[in-house]
Amino acid sequence: MTRAEEISAGLAAVNARIERACAAAGRDPDEITLIVVTKTYPASDVELLAGLGVVDVGENRDQEAAPKAAAVSAPVRWHFVGQLQRNKCRSVVTYADAVHSVDGVRLAETLAGAAQRHRERALDVLVQVSIDGDPARGGAVRGGDADRDLERVAAAVAEAPALRLAGVMAVAPMDWTPDAAFASLARTAVDLRAAYPEATAISAGMSGDLEAAIVHGATHVRIGSAVLGTRDKLR
Repeated sequence: MTRAEEISAGLAAVNARIERACAAAGRDPDEITLIVVTKTYPASDVELLAGLGVVDVGENRDQEAAPKAAAVSAPVRWHFVGQLQRNKCRSVVTYADAVHSVDGVRLAETLAGAAQRHRERALDVLVQVSIDGDPARGGAVRGGDADRDLERVAAAVAEAPALRLAGVMAVAPMDWTPDAAFASLARTAVDLRAAYPEATAISAGMSGDLEAAIVHGATHVRIGSAVLGTRDKLR
């Protein structure tokens, strides 16, 4: 098989999983945005994905994402989905259309400042939520310290003119079942929408647990290996 054929087959299989999950949950597949995570894969794969109709692409390391975004001519939307360091904000705002991983007030403020200086349009931001409260995994926590408190982080994003609070994101902890993790995230999303009605996005679910995420209301799923396989990774 050619690389294009491999990616096409992986994409078809994932889209079929999304359709089955939506049927089981009584949802419309059009409600789901598939973000193909291309970390460690070359820019040529992004070009192939675009040719297959993929619009949304995810990256998690700025040092890889920035040159890759510059090398890709296809009109894709770049989603930054990894942990973001404050010293990378200036770079990330130059290519990312959405950042899924804001989990601190200071990070939100730094990102807002960079976006104000280097962008013409507001940057979509999702607040990363900690499901289990483990600070090592990242994520804002309800009732956390002043910097990582979920409500304070959401407010810092919502009040920044250069940012748009789009919703929430989380990764299911290894020692939680996906159902329990994404049910918890869904409750947090409901609470956030009560305060910020336009914050409707729920970014949850990866190659191994997208079905559970869709059951619990995910609007965006972040899929890497199930689409791209294990070939042609960057060295």
